[in-house]
Amino acid sequence: MASDDVRSESTESGTARPAPNPPRRILITGAAGNLGSRLARHLLDRDDVHLRLMTHRTPLPPDLTEAAHTSQDRVEIVRADLANPTSLTTAVRGVDVVVHFAGVLFAPRPERFLPTTNTAWFSNLLDASLAESISRVVLISFPHTEGPTTPDNPATGRLDRTPISAHARTRLEEERLLLTRTEGTSTDPVVLRLGMVYGRGILMPDTARWLAKRRLLGVWRDPTWIHLIATADYLTATTAAATRPDIRGIYHLGDEQPITLQQALDQACDVWGTRRPWRMPLWLIRLAARLTELGATLLRTRSPLTRDFIEIGRVSYTGDTTRARADLIPELRYPTFEAGRHTLR
Repeated sequence: MASDDVRSESTESGTARPAPNPPRRILITGAAGNLGSRLARHLLDRDDVHLRLMTHRTPLPPDLTEAAHTSQDRVEIVRADLANPTSLTTAVRGVDVVVHFAGVLFAPRPERFLPTTNTAWFSNLLDASLAESISRVVLISFPHTEGPTTPDNPATGRLDRTPISAHARTRLEEERLLLTRTEGTSTDPVVLRLGMVYGRGILMPDTARWLAKRRLLGVWRDPTWIHLIATADYLTATTAAATRPDIRGIYHLGDEQPITLQQALDQACDVWGTRRPWRMPLWLIRLAARLTELGATLLRTRSPLTRDFIEIGRVSYTGDTTRARADLIPELRYPTFEAGRHTLR
């Protein structure tokens, strides 16, 4: 683990000056995934960071693999299985910070596997991290864990709610595990509740773009509040959460102007030059999700749409970003979706 001790070295004049601290060693789980790989790329050029990129079955993007081959003193790849505690011991050994993205997405019937792939697997990672006295564990979460919230009643960091979707329930349990089991230890718990990240190359907006260009994009009629954050601001804030001192607790990351899902999709389609999404009855969207899951189950393929995605998507969510502004990102590059929507091109 990197030491916080300040050593000294001699200058030509004979006076001593503080020697730089060694690079902060950061493990990114799910480094092959959409958000994890972007954080890894963002950190590549920092001299004060040594990256350990954890993968399981999915290989890293070629550019990150190349970076590990050409910069072995600063970037390394480790293969580990969240279901195998022994492999996690090796993965976390010697690191200072763990940033946790890894999980299972786009599989049918997520309510069946998420209690294992979210909660139980994170518990394994937390066990390994505490055993190695990791200085900080950063859990990537989302505001849905507090259930329905609005701009007038935003999420504030509560852990006593009962959200309706399996995704939110299991992620809330991860938050509880992190915050309770690190009490009285040397490990700082950090929960980043991300609003919806947007920008070119981000999976969900790219999927919406693909559907919109084929006139297949639809959304329910009832307005649903969402809190957005541009890719650049997500990267800045998450880097701060992993590297700055005295960061701990729950932070909500979002821009300064929550809007409705319907408004965001309409504006995105304007940027893409496509027809705005169809307003569809909810029963039809749920039927499409059911049929998609059934087809994925029979064909043993991924399921880009599930009924639980619909349930979590229908929940209005916004977060109180006061702590994030003070500690992580005082100034946003894109304070509103209107200012940043061009990044979807």
